[in-house]
Amino acid sequence: MNIEELVRSIPDYPKAGVIFRDITTLLQNPAGFRRTVDELVQPFAGSHISSVAGIEARGFILGGAVAHQLSVGFVAVRKKGKLPWQTIGQTYQLEYGTDEVEIHIDSVATGDRVLIVDDLIATGGTACAAATLIRETGAEVIGASFVIDLPNLGGRKKLEDIGVPVRTLIEFEGD
Repeated sequence: MNIEELVRSIPDYPKAGVIFRDITTLLQNPAGFRRTVDELVQPFAGSHISSVAGIEARGFILGGAVAHQLSVGFVAVRKKGKLPWQTIGQTYQLEYGTDEVEIHIDSVATGDRVLIVDDLIATGGTACAAATLIRETGAEVIGASFVIDLPNLGGRKKLEDIGVPVRTLIEFEGD
């Protein structure tokens, strides 16, 4: 089974010149979804992970499945203002401005070992912010797993430059 063939490519979405990589078709395929989760989990089995941090929104789906498979808890990394209790946040740069991600203050603690999961690594802004945020709690980021890497956008390198090992399953050239 080729995971890449289960990802739908949508040209000119959300703007002209961009090819959106839609994983909903992958998630709809039971065997493809199962294989994807297994491949995201495999390198980290036996790594004594405390929790999986999933980045909003598709990272919730994948991260929840990975956490279940590893028998660990799940941490929701959300956009500012979306979590209902006390939070800590990390700001990151966008092309034109900034944004912020947050976690609940009791999501992770000093000494925890956290795996970050999302569907795609592009520019790396959100993933780097999540890693920085988790580290600020005293927890260790043991890695980041993504289904898709867009290497032309440099996100993988940014994560690796801050000491986060990166696992991706497939790559697509372009934006």
